[in-house]
Formats: sequence, structure tokens, C-alpha cells
Amino acid sequence: MAHIDYYLSTQSPYCYMAGDRLERIAEKHGATITYKPIDAWQLFDRTGGVRPANRHPNRLAYRDQELARWSEYLGMPLQMRPAFFPVNTAPSSYAIIAAQAAAGGDLGGLVQAFLRAVWAEDRNIADDVVIREALAANGFDPALADSGLFIGAETYGRNLEQAVADGVFGAPFYIVRETGQRFWGQDRLDFLDRHLASL
Repeated sequence: MAHIDYYLSTQSPYCYMAGDRLERIAEKHGATITYKPIDAWQLFDRTGGVRPANRHPNRLAYRDQELARWSEYLGMPLQMRPAFFPVNTAPSSYAIIAAQAAAGGDLGGLVQAFLRAVWAEDRNIADDVVIREALAANGFDPALADSGLFIGAETYGRNLEQAVADGVFGAPFYIVRETGQRFWGQDRLDFLDRHLASL
């Protein structure tokens, strides 16, 4: 059985555009997933990337066109200028980490709920109410928003270090643990699908 390490940022528009395709691909091939939320801004700093606020206007203009194209192509609503972006991703990331440790709910659904909140619903994923609602809606105890703080903070920092060690430089980033094959971007999910089919 293959295992996928999924490095994500809860404010990445490209993680949002991935929707539930990773989960469907994993189910199709009997693969398992470990969700690894990271601070993408710090990852950029560490691996030669540029935070959006510091990018050249040409790159930002192209990003807008590309996101609009993907939104239309995938049929996913998208707020081009979200009310809460950039946002502190630590609280939502801690909730994902705590939920993964607790098990029993829909972890992929929780990740997608946070991303949808940013990019389609203009909600603040650093807000405790939003976090608790997302946990409850996906079958987790809302109290994980509080009880998971310590393990969340510790794992969140460790995820960043592991991401750098694993060759990650952006999000979404998928690594098949058994083969070391790396896939960057939601537009590489078809290649991940093909790779898993070959194992």
C-alpha cells in the first residue's frame, strides 16, 4: 500500500483548487495520506521562493489569470481578493494536526473546509468559531481547537523542517513515501494518479 505525504498551506489557493481529488486518487489506489500543514511563507523564505506581497506585478497579474482559469475549469467558486488573506495559518493548521491525531472524522473534508472558508466564503480561519465549526462539521470534537494547541505547535514547526529536508518548496506538494516521487501543484495530480497506478 502506497503512502502519500501531503504538504499543504491552509491559505493556498492551489491547495483549495485541489478540492478532494487527492482523497479520491488515494482511495482509488488504496493509498493512505498524512496531512502535513506548513507555514508556506517560511517555506518560501527557506527554499528560494518569494512571498506573494513581494512578487513582481507581472507574476501577480499572471497568477490572477491562472486562478480565474482554474476556477472556471474546475467549477469552483473563487474570491480573487479574499477578505482574510493573508491570514495566520497556525490555528487552522494546529486543528488539522490535532484532528489527525484524534482520528475518527473526515480529515480531507476538514482541510477543504478551511481552504473553502478563505477562497469561497470570506471567512477568517484564524477565528476560533470558524475552526470549531469546521471541526464539528467534519466529525471531530470542536474542543480539539483548544486541546490540540501544544501538539499542534510542536508538529507544525517539525513539518516545516521535514518539508525542507524532503525537497518541498511550495504547496500543495505530494510525496509518495515508497518511491520518493514528488509532485508539486494541484495540476500534477494526474501524474500522481498515473504513478500510483504503476506501483
